[in-house]
Amino acid sequence: MAGDAGRRSGVTLTTRFAPSPTGPLHLGHAYSALLAHDMARAEDGRFLLRIEDIDPARCRPEWEARIIDDLTWLGIRWDAEPMRQSERHAAYGSALDDLWCRHLLFGCSCTRRDIADALSAPQEDGAPIIGPDGPVYPGTCAPDDPAAPRPSVRPTHCHLRLDMTAALIACQEQIATPSADDPGLAFTETGPHHHGRVVTPPTFYRDHIGDIVLARKDFGTSYHLSVVLDDAAQGITHVVRGEDLFEATRIHVLLQHLLGLATPVYYHHGLIRDDSGRRLAKRDDARALAKYRSEGATPDDIRRMVGLRPSS
Repeated sequence: MAGDAGRRSGVTLTTRFAPSPTGPLHLGHAYSALLAHDMARAEDGRFLLRIEDIDPARCRPEWEARIIDDLTWLGIRWDAEPMRQSERHAAYGSALDDLWCRHLLFGCSCTRRDIADALSAPQEDGAPIIGPDGPVYPGTCAPDDPAAPRPSVRPTHCHLRLDMTAALIACQEQIATPSADDPGLAFTETGPHHHGRVVTPPTFYRDHIGDIVLARKDFGTSYHLSVVLDDAAQGITHVVRGEDLFEATRIHVLLQHLLGLATPVYYHHGLIRDDSGRRLAKRDDARALAKYRSEGATPDDIRRMVGLRPSS
């Protein structure tokens, strides 16, 4: 999967698995964790664990304990203490302060219902566009003049959205001379479905992604912001995750440019699906590792179920 790309760089190949402790691990989680672990071990690299627990209403210590127990049972070992997002709010706040001071964020008080109502109005250009972060925001709270004077301290009583137009201008200023070898907002994909260099034009960001939320008022951050900062803090060189996050990677590349962070190599793998073709989710207790363990399955049995070679 990584091949010579990890060796030639002179940098230790580092992967991670980043579960949320909101329910049991299922076969899909096992597949992703084992792929990342196998890639690191095959290249004499490092494998790290991150607990994505920014949602205090849904995350539970007992689920984290079960996750760690299941991963240990699978034979997965991590090379440092797990990182926990709940302990990194200062880092997220610092990044938000930076973006706010650069006039790249604006406050938004819209609810999901507000956005749905705005998008349900007759559209000159047809149906609303659904992007990797959901329906593209209609710009209800976007400032008419992003450079107009405003409070020096970012607000915390509302959501904070990225001003996509201003963000693209900032990225263009940072990318001195885009070329065929370095096309700017791009990433290297090594997975089975989108192999090669993936380039995202500015028009796609404006029309199909829009002003995404970077901080929810109840979390103080968002998945997109925290995952980018956490991957950088852990020194992740290769991100292994499901193909359902492929489009979100375009957002992460943009944020990496804005925040001056390196862009990892990505490997988006296929999803483990149920008998009806739906991807597995936390609700699929029937596919939970705990169920297979209770029925006497071995770690190698799990590897065979998800299409991987036994470890022995």
